[in-house]
Amino acid sequence: MKPRITMNRTGLWAGLLALALLQGCAVGPNPRDPFEPFNRSVTRFNDGLDEAIVKPVAQAYQNTVPSPVRTGVNNFFGNLSDAWSFVNNVLQAKPQAAVDSFMRVSVNTLIGLGGVLDWATPMGIERHSEDFGKTLGRWGMAAGPYLVLPVLGPSTVRDAAARVVDAQGDLVMQINNVPVRNSLYVLRAVDLRAGLLRAGEVLDQAALDKYSFTRDAYLQRRGVVIDTDSNGDTEERYDLPEEPSPAPAK
Repeated sequence: MKPRITMNRTGLWAGLLALALLQGCAVGPNPRDPFEPFNRSVTRFNDGLDEAIVKPVAQAYQNTVPSPVRTGVNNFFGNLSDAWSFVNNVLQAKPQAAVDSFMRVSVNTLIGLGGVLDWATPMGIERHSEDFGKTLGRWGMAAGPYLVLPVLGPSTVRDAAARVVDAQGDLVMQINNVPVRNSLYVLRAVDLRAGLLRAGEVLDQAALDKYSFTRDAYLQRRGVVIDTDSNGDTEERYDLPEEPSPAPAK
């Protein structure tokens, strides 16, 4: 049986950071990023918006809101995402992952105060985060070129199109009370950004081309599809074209 390739988030980012440090700051033609001039301009806009508004709000949130409250907020939105992950695990024909997602939502909703408390993780029920972009990839649709979306950030052509379906599966979007819905959108965005503050500091301090690093990290994380052989064994691979070797530095 072929081993399933797994990697936790810390290991993934550490590996990608090491790769980026080895490659240096050179920017060259990339077959995965034919829209690079456009993407860089959108990235500059997003970075400016982040520095002016999003990051300061996230820092204030982290500095003023007690850690248990922030953990509860993160758990709550994680529980909502587990519900959509359940749907996508079913669509991807991954029964064990679907059962785990269903159990996570059931346990955390019923005895975790609507998801504010995460009882499922210490019970050993694994989280399998999935969305419709990954579902399309599961059934053979290539990720397509890298694409940076205004405000929303890194994506691909496939993932950008899949966001339309993901929005319909977002339980926050199903709330009819507009002020409540918008407040939850803002709170989720701030919570997400607060969770990335430390990673952002690492990037700011490293001698890197932040655009290239972010692009490569996103494509590595999102480009995974599943191969199943004739015996039913599965392994993960990346559906990305190989890049030409960089020219030697002069």
